[in-house]
Amino acid sequence: MDDTIAAPFRSRELSLEPGWIDYNGHLNLAYYHVLFDRGIDDLFDAIGLGERYRERTGFTTYTAEAHVRYLKEVPPGARVIVSTMIVGLDEKRLHMFQEMHHTDGWLAATLENLSLSIDQRGVAPKVAPFPAETFQRVKAAFEVHTTLPRPAELCRAIRPLV
Repeated sequence: MDDTIAAPFRSRELSLEPGWIDYNGHLNLAYYHVLFDRGIDDLFDAIGLGERYRERTGFTTYTAEAHVRYLKEVPPGARVIVSTMIVGLDEKRLHMFQEMHHTDGWLAATLENLSLSIDQRGVAPKVAPFPAETFQRVKAAFEVHTTLPRPAELCRAIRPLV
C-alpha cells in the first residue's frame, strides 16, 4: 500500500472484453459497473481496503447504493481509466464519485457510490465501524480529496416525468 494518494485517484488502463459489447455495438450497461468496480478495486488496494484487508481483518465493504450516468457510448476495443474521488466518510460509510474516461480523454460515464464497512467475522455479515487503523488510512485519503472541487453531478437523482 502506498502512503500517498492521488487526487483524484486514477485506475490503471482498463480494457473492454469482446463479450461485453451488446447488439447495439457498444459497451452493455452492466459492464460499465464492472469497469467502475475495477476502478474502486484499484483505489481500495491503494488505501488498504482490498482483498488482503478482508483476509487479514475479516472486514470488507459492500456497496449500498449506486447511481450511474451514461454520457457517451464506449465502442468495442476501447480502453478507459476510472478516476475516483472520496467525497464523504464516517465510521461506517464511504461515499465516492467516479468518472470513466476513454483514453482519448472524453468522459463516458459517472458513478456515485456509497459503500459500507462490513464485519464478516460473525455468523452473518453486519455493518460495523472500520477498524481504527483502517479508518485513519481512509481518512487520510479522504482529506487529500477534500482539496478537490465537489463534482456538480454529486447527489443527483432521476426527476419524475410528470
